[in-house]
Amino acid sequence: MKKRYGHIICLILILILVQCAKASANIRLPQLIADGMVLQRDIKLKVWGWGRPGEKVSIKFNGIKIITHTGTDSNWSVTLPEMHAGGPYQMEVKGDNLIILRDVLIGDVWFCSGQSNMTIKMERVKEKYPDEIAGANFPAIRYFFVPTLADVQKIHADLAPGKWVPVTSEHILDIGAVSYFFAKKLYTKYHIPLGIINSSVGGTPIQAWIGEEGIMGIDGYDKRLKQFHDSIFMAHLLHPAGSGDTVKQPVTLEDKGMTREVKWYDPAFEPKNWHRFWLPGYWADQGVRDLNGIVWFRREITVPAEMAGKPAKLFLGRIINADETYVNGRLVGNTTYEYPPRRYEVPPGLLKEGKNLITVRITNIAGKGGFVPDKRYELTDGEIKIDLRGDWSYQVGSAYPPFNLRRGMAGSPPFSSQNEPTGLYNTMVAPALNFPVKGIIWYQGESNTGTSNYHQLLDSLISNWRAGWKREDLPFLIVQLPNFGDVQYSPSESSWAGIREAQLQALSLPHTGLVVTIDAGEWNDIHPLDKKDVGDRLAIAAQKLAYGDSKIIASGPIFHSARIDGDHIVLTFSDIGGGLATKQDEPPACFEIAGPDKRFVRAVARITGDKVSVSSPEVQRPAYVRYAWADNPEGANLINREGLPASPFRTDQP
Repeated sequence: MKKRYGHIICLILILILVQCAKASANIRLPQLIADGMVLQRDIKLKVWGWGRPGEKVSIKFNGIKIITHTGTDSNWSVTLPEMHAGGPYQMEVKGDNLIILRDVLIGDVWFCSGQSNMTIKMERVKEKYPDEIAGANFPAIRYFFVPTLADVQKIHADLAPGKWVPVTSEHILDIGAVSYFFAKKLYTKYHIPLGIINSSVGGTPIQAWIGEEGIMGIDGYDKRLKQFHDSIFMAHLLHPAGSGDTVKQPVTLEDKGMTREVKWYDPAFEPKNWHRFWLPGYWADQGVRDLNGIVWFRREITVPAEMAGKPAKLFLGRIINADETYVNGRLVGNTTYEYPPRRYEVPPGLLKEGKNLITVRITNIAGKGGFVPDKRYELTDGEIKIDLRGDWSYQVGSAYPPFNLRRGMAGSPPFSSQNEPTGLYNTMVAPALNFPVKGIIWYQGESNTGTSNYHQLLDSLISNWRAGWKREDLPFLIVQLPNFGDVQYSPSESSWAGIREAQLQALSLPHTGLVVTIDAGEWNDIHPLDKKDVGDRLAIAAQKLAYGDSKIIASGPIFHSARIDGDHIVLTFSDIGGGLATKQDEPPACFEIAGPDKRFVRAVARITGDKVSVSSPEVQRPAYVRYAWADNPEGANLINREGLPASPFRTDQP
């Protein structure tokens, strides 16, 4: 009897093992090959995945059937012939299991990458483009956002989990704004399905996006790459001794506004000895020096009867850094860092006729805290607007000790793979290289301002990605950094201008295009809201570079050469289109001139035919010229007749 039971148990175990083997043998597809995907037209297509070694895999798609077998490494792939734009189609992938992919389109796929300005969603700009939000209905445009994942130790076989979504009202707020306007303009012109793969991470440097073969030999990166392959080094780097006992946060101090019996946001609280504050502004500019901590702001406003009880929206511009905002004692919103615009919903029934209280609790750990100027500060129900600029009052709830005295804050910043060479290429680029694309868009550089060899790094990235996609002629569009920061009226050096120059120099590589946005930025926001001009200009550049429209003017004026003529320097440009011009037909601005000593002064410039003549009475023997050479070149206005701005440049390259 025991022997019989033993046989039964063995049989059950065998059946379990067989079922487990079958389960593990199920073929799998990469994240990009999924329902709703767009496949690149007019090019051989690779479909790939994983399964049991030796497993038979068949692919049926658009009247074609291909059979293959999984290799000993569990990988399989097939190559489909070139296909014209069309769909929707259904793809059947069959192994030990069956996968059916629906709503597949064939069109053009663009790989969009960079840092935060490429990730900014339509939700962020919905007040600027309300008609776009209301009218978004482009089901033939599909969008795939790649979730952030970083690894410096190995190349990943697949992207982090994501999905293709159509650009419709249901999804529009989550679509990247630059890529949306780019895709919309192209689709409106060509009516071909479009796929956008957005693989971007805010605040990341270019070196994180370059593969090992591309970055080796550049500026000492070899040593860092060797460290990544040293398991002992990486163990210490990722888990430093004592790290579990160290809290990388400011010390926790008592906030008087939250610890008193009546909280400072409560309408019942009676403020005493509070100080006046003019909003918008920074407290460091209004009598408070070197304060990092928690500062409370409050203001009573008068709400008219016709606005009372209605839902409303509270706009508080941008705040540095984190905030919690209350209306009549109720929390209506909070944001944990400085970049997002503050747009908080005030629920119905909260506003009352007469006096209402707005209270803002700001937490700032470094730099100048407060309310960013030149932003929108108002309370509105859509009809009535209450201006919130002007006199407020403030009180300090808590003051942090100086940065270098805070427990646990000293030392170098913690290791982050997404900021290290190869860290994002390995996880967010390499796994997509089997997926053919029409072209690439690159919008990055803010995190590399001050990087002296950005030109070398950008050239390396372009070559590295083209090698990965096995296309030396793969169109590559670069968004040049916009204007940003304080206006400086005297000639000076500029780290942002240096990055723009490196991006301009990338045009020396074949099949590259540059989109100039020197007029699309905001002095007080590293994330400017004008994403439509950026996307539209990218689409124009793509029409020429990737779609072969040779007649289109796809760029603003690009500096070509300089000739000294007495006390003038005469400049020649390419891409002048219908001719050189300026905005509002004003004289050309933001030109500087210098003699052999390179001491630049503001210059007088004038357009003569297809050239620009530059001079200054202060420089009798001119040698060099600069244009828009500043972080925020106020008034840069040189364009062509098509309205596209000229790229900043200098002739005194080191």
